[in-house]
Amino acid sequence: MNFIDLPAQVSVAGAIQLPGSKSVSNRALLLAALAKGRTTLTGLLDSDDTRVMRDALGKLGVTLTSGVDGMLAVDGCGGAFVSPDADIFVGNAGTAARTLVGTLALAAAPGASYRVDGVPRMRERPIGDLADALVQIGAVIEYSGNPGFPPLTIRGGGICIDRPIPIRGDVSSQFLTGLLMALPLVTARAGKSAAIEVVGELISKPYIEITLAMMRQFGVVVERDGWQRFTVPANGYVSPGSYAVEGDASSASYFLAAAAIAGGPIRVQGVGLNALQGDVKFADALAAMGAQIEWEDHAIIAKAPSDGRLRAIQADMNHIPDAAMTLAVVALFAEGTTKLTNIASWRVKETDRIAAMTTELRKLGATVEEGADYLAVTPPSQLTANAAIDTYDDHRIAMCFSLASLGARGVPVRINDPKCVNKTFPTYFEVLASVVSGGAK
Repeated sequence: MNFIDLPAQVSVAGAIQLPGSKSVSNRALLLAALAKGRTTLTGLLDSDDTRVMRDALGKLGVTLTSGVDGMLAVDGCGGAFVSPDADIFVGNAGTAARTLVGTLALAAAPGASYRVDGVPRMRERPIGDLADALVQIGAVIEYSGNPGFPPLTIRGGGICIDRPIPIRGDVSSQFLTGLLMALPLVTARAGKSAAIEVVGELISKPYIEITLAMMRQFGVVVERDGWQRFTVPANGYVSPGSYAVEGDASSASYFLAAAAIAGGPIRVQGVGLNALQGDVKFADALAAMGAQIEWEDHAIIAKAPSDGRLRAIQADMNHIPDAAMTLAVVALFAEGTTKLTNIASWRVKETDRIAAMTTELRKLGATVEEGADYLAVTPPSQLTANAAIDTYDDHRIAMCFSLASLGARGVPVRINDPKCVNKTFPTYFEVLASVVSGGAK
């Protein structure tokens, strides 16, 4: 098995430039492909998840042309894909899977057939709530394996949007995102708006805010009544000409946390006060634990607490479920028991993250209580050195547990299968090494 051994490091300081946001990158790629006109994307993340989306769009006949400095020109198809048949591989990319399924179901012409599949874990990640909503309005979706999960085949069907479309919001916000982003393909053809009604509590609302903001930038302004009803207008997407992808706020969490644990300051460039992504609110959670946080328009600076003491918090993490994983590791360095609630969505991510985080935190000596939708972490008096952290092919587990090696209480730690960070941040460990300033203990 491949692994990386991280020595205990006393302190960190410096500045880092974030890679592009995964969530924004994949939405931008799909919106540019569906729009009329050419869109030049800058700051696009180059990772496993975005390559999945780019490959899928290429198979559907969308022209993507690489330019200098990572620029990518996308020639939009206006919602009419050239290829009527394609096998689409989505890897373990949840955003790509849910948005592509929605798009293909509503874009498929009569006679078209698209097969969507992924890695074994993707076959365990639910998509039935989105598929059910699509089938209710006339989409034709057939499962090849377990009903409600990939692989599945999408065929052209007659779509009717005369009635509000119900969709569950309490399992994954990506289901609503997939439906929202696809509906303009139908409303533009039909010349009338469509309504969506969310069933149950909508989780991860900041990700829906990203979706709505980006749809606006591509010419589609969705009206919403609270978080229960969304109305998609009767027009399609139009290219804004160019679109700059902001840095990844979830990736920012690791470096902000590193500074809170091991001194800092670390200046994280690429997100700030003007960020689309809700995960920037991770910095507020760190501040509640005592960290010193400064905000700029496009940067966040973090330092350890002035008295050197991080304090446990109890917090509802519904709004930042991905970044909340980082807090679970920061809890190893805080006084008291940190309880993170409303994180049931962890169960259906790249792995069952509640179970995985519980197992790996215990390897470091923590006392951990897990529930259906919460995690409570009490740090040990001394962390267990040289723990071998299993990563479950989950990039966020690899990155957040690297923090256990930092600060006065940090210990040497082994991260198994470190290449899983290629999903969103291929150079993560090199960038982390660049801010280590105190040398190994």
